[in-house]
Amino acid sequence: MANVTNNRPLSPHLQIYKPIPTMVMSIVHRITGGALAVGTILLAWWLVAAASGETYFSWISWLFGTWIGLLVLFGYTWALVHHMLGGLRHFMWDMGHGFDKHFTTKMALAMPVASVCLTVLIWVVGALV
Repeated sequence: MANVTNNRPLSPHLQIYKPIPTMVMSIVHRITGGALAVGTILLAWWLVAAASGETYFSWISWLFGTWIGLLVLFGYTWALVHHMLGGLRHFMWDMGHGFDKHFTTKMALAMPVASVCLTVLIWVVGALV
């Protein structure tokens, strides 16, 4: 039997494509979606602790108050903001706007900057309140 796969062209994959900003932001959008699933489990854990009693809630509050816990909460906040901005970008595309190549590249480059700035703003306002 002849091997018919030897003469077939290879499909392109990530080693062939040059990463462009819109592609990277698409990948980051998917990663933040997964991170939000894990962060929502942590949020549910905190709510269960609040309903379980003062001792367990105090322990969870202490855990989330450590520098590692605060780093995880900061990352969860960033993932939430970044995913929201990506969702708004997709909503804009669904409405038929912003398909110009240069505009989508500018939006993709602005997304990480805007998400970090908004996350820091949320944490500063949260610390002041």
